[in-house]
Amino acid sequence: QVLLVESGGGVVQPGGSLRLSCTASGRTAYIYGLAWFRQAPGKEREFLAGILWSGRITTYADSVKGRFTISKNNAANTAFLQMDSLKPEDTARYYCASKLRNTDYNTWGQGTQVTVSS
Repeated sequence: QVLLVESGGGVVQPGGSLRLSCTASGRTAYIYGLAWFRQAPGKEREFLAGILWSGRITTYADSVKGRFTISKNNAANTAFLQMDSLKPEDTARYYCASKLRNTDYNTWGQGTQVTVSS
C-alpha cells in the first residue's frame, strides 16, 4: 500500500507562484506513475500533470502547460508541482495520485487547498 501526503497549498495573489509537494510512503517501489489533479467546487476533477516514477517522461493538460511544472526527487519519495502565473481560476483543492503499471490512478492523498485571490 502507498500513502500520499500533499503540502504547500495556501493563498496567493494572481500572478504569484506556489510549489506543492507530494510525499509517498509505504510500497513506493511499486509506483509506476504519479500525477497531480485538482477539483474546484461544483466542477469535475481535472488532470493537470503526470510523471513516470522511474523516468523523466511528463505529460501536461493544455490548461496548465507552460505555467505548471511537475518534477520529482526519488531519493526523497517526493513529487512537486511548481505553479507559476497563477490565476483566480486555478483556485481548487489539489491532489496527488499514484498508479501501478497498467492501472488507473488509484491511490490518492488528502489534498491541499490553493486559493488565488487579491
